[in-house]
Amino acid sequence: MKLTQSVLSAFVIASLLMCSCTPADRGSAAASVDYPVEFTLSKTDLMNKIKGGWAGQVIGCTYGGPTEFKYNGTMIQEYVPIDWDETKMEWYYTYAPGLYDDVYMDLTFVEVFEKEGLDAPATSHAKAFAYAEYMLWHANQAARYNIMNGLEPPASGHWENNPHADDIDFQIEADFAGLMNPGMVNSSSEVCDRVGHIMNYGDGWYGGVYVAAMYSLSFWSNDVEFIVKEALRTIPEQSEFYQCISDVIGWYEANPDDWKQTWFEAERKWSSDIGCPDGVFVPFNIDAKINAAYIVIGLLYGEGDFGKTIDISTRCGQDSDCNPASSGGILGTILGYDALPEYWKQGLDKVEDMDFKYTTISLNDTYDMGFRQAVEMVKRNGGEEMEDGLKIKVEAPLPVKFEKAFEGHFPVKKINAPWGGNSLAVGGETEHSFDFTGNGFVLRGGARKLMDGEDLKLEVEVYVDGELHELASMPTGYQGRRHEVTWKYNLEQGDHTVKVVWKNPTEGYRIDLGDVIVYGPEPSI
Repeated sequence: MKLTQSVLSAFVIASLLMCSCTPADRGSAAASVDYPVEFTLSKTDLMNKIKGGWAGQVIGCTYGGPTEFKYNGTMIQEYVPIDWDETKMEWYYTYAPGLYDDVYMDLTFVEVFEKEGLDAPATSHAKAFAYAEYMLWHANQAARYNIMNGLEPPASGHWENNPHADDIDFQIEADFAGLMNPGMVNSSSEVCDRVGHIMNYGDGWYGGVYVAAMYSLSFWSNDVEFIVKEALRTIPEQSEFYQCISDVIGWYEANPDDWKQTWFEAERKWSSDIGCPDGVFVPFNIDAKINAAYIVIGLLYGEGDFGKTIDISTRCGQDSDCNPASSGGILGTILGYDALPEYWKQGLDKVEDMDFKYTTISLNDTYDMGFRQAVEMVKRNGGEEMEDGLKIKVEAPLPVKFEKAFEGHFPVKKINAPWGGNSLAVGGETEHSFDFTGNGFVLRGGARKLMDGEDLKLEVEVYVDGELHELASMPTGYQGRRHEVTWKYNLEQGDHTVKVVWKNPTEGYRIDLGDVIVYGPEPSI
């Protein structure tokens, strides 16, 4: 399938012809290009594509916003209406700005590069997002807590320190890395390595690398199938993320007219979350792999139609605002801002000069910063800036390093907290113990204040088999909160006892103790 607005240069076309195939050839496209390739992109087209990527992301996020995590483990049927009109974006910007966490997180990193230059280290990005005012969840929040408490990247995103390491977080905020590296996927991967390990590891990191690679290739090729396949070359084949997306591509080739069949196959094989404590043993799934599958399903079955693409990614369910944001942003980059359908751009003009909440950056600001950074990246990677355009060198995509989170760990049991949960509180118990059999555990819960007053840092000692595992600081404030009470992996398989002791009991505060996720070295069945 090819779109009408090709940006493949004569250099690329000639290269493809020498290989006797085109990017549209299924199954062979990824190996068809004779690298390296040089192509020329006018500055007008570069800006048009950067604008299309950012605008497409915002449109897709807004469209899927009303459905986010309302359809878990099930698709959204066609008869379920998802409304769209010129008021949608302005309403969310004004009344529910947290919807755009995938955008304002992106912009944090864009702004760091703007202020410190393209060599800005991971620590600068980490501190900028950790101390920002916006709300965070899952791997981002766990990393924020780690950084605030002295654990720097990449340790802040490592699975032993972050139970959400395989979650979607970097996948939804890696758009910037691809948009600042037009046609240069390996340069994009380097940026992803620097930033993505702040909050993720393994498959959670690969989600961002892959999405960014698709953005990057969207400046060079207009062929969705080619982009989906070629970008996957940046991911190690032995990873489950690679295998999941490879499966989706295969199912699409077997059933190119039935996205629901591919959705069912993906659910059957890849919908079991083993990491996120909020998604184990329940339909909720924020794992990067399955949500990336929904991005790809939207792109492949959307056939280059913007509305169809974001609608399918939305109707796949789960994180159904972030997934169409990614597919919409990638297709928006392919099409360019000017070619985005007017129906989907309605209302965009009302928000392009509005700063995203918690930032001083608008979409119009983002377009300009993105353009400047892309030009500099091109020159850094052997390209050339001319008066009216850029010569860009495209090299063969290389796989990033292999890493696997939660290796040898499978959820085998949930120890359910009693109705209402357990609590450590003044006047009640200030310590709690539980036993389990396995090689790891996560204790869910958090610190709470019971009335208006200042936020405090409650302190908890955690003992595993009688030995002090950690002294955990547990802020009651939402921004600095610890996502879980405590956890530990890589224990020797066997019987274990955990004791939690509140060290500074304070009237008007409590520590809620929730379910315990127990891990073993192999699935229970």
